[in-house]
Amino acid sequence: MTDEEPRPKNPTRAQLRQAVQPDEVMARAAEHWTGTLYMRRLSVNLTYLLVRTSITANGVTVLMILFGVLAGPALLLPGIWGPVLAVFCTQLQMFLDCSDGEVARWRRTSSPKGIFLDQIGHYLAEASIGLFLGLKAALLISDGGIAGVDWFYAFLGGVLAVGIGFNKSLNLMVSVGRLNAGLGPLPEGGAARGMTGGGLLVRLRRAARFVPFQKIFHSIELTLLTLVVGIFAVTGSDELAVWRGYVSVLAALIWVVSLGHLLAIWKSPKLSAA
Repeated sequence: MTDEEPRPKNPTRAQLRQAVQPDEVMARAAEHWTGTLYMRRLSVNLTYLLVRTSITANGVTVLMILFGVLAGPALLLPGIWGPVLAVFCTQLQMFLDCSDGEVARWRRTSSPKGIFLDQIGHYLAEASIGLFLGLKAALLISDGGIAGVDWFYAFLGGVLAVGIGFNKSLNLMVSVGRLNAGLGPLPEGGAARGMTGGGLLVRLRRAARFVPFQKIFHSIELTLLTLVVGIFAVTGSDELAVWRGYVSVLAALIWVVSLGHLLAIWKSPKLSAA
């Protein structure tokens, strides 16, 4: 099915896959590993249902934003249920994130507004998780009530949330810088994105490709890691101490990651490659 052909209102799954999951989408460098592994295989089934309704692609994106933001407050539930629900919310967020673009491609309604909403969703979701992790560590809610209120950990949650937002915004700042300088979008090739030379920063960057710990601050990875920590916390002797230690480490690590990300961008051709 070509882009010029009229699109049926009730397409088959095969028609959808051909139109909304072309090779250039499936092979995108920015595609999340869950999309490659299973989300795209499943999302076409949701898209199959959505294109039969009146909901717009932007309406699907609004649902994505809602579930992403709810991942943070979900963490406040006592015991293991908070992390479990947070994982569910971020998985559903990513699922809807696949489908909103597929609905837009099928109906040919892709627009800057949709991309704008999509960015809002990802920024809010990841910041929400960081903020509410701090609140969970500040006033752990358990079956026996609220334990050990200490607002310092809420502050650390704010530090974590701001760091996540800053780190995420660095890539957007590259795009803005290139656009304002008249350079256009960043080329997909590795030469424009990589770092050259053999200095310490380059070696650290290469090491990060083998152990990409910086990716733990994405919503999917952060909630999965939080679920693992939650299992350890509820089975240990001091649940509150586990959460406070976890938030303290994350609040420090995000700024190490952000600094490394900033330096990597500065030393790469991203701000000069045509």
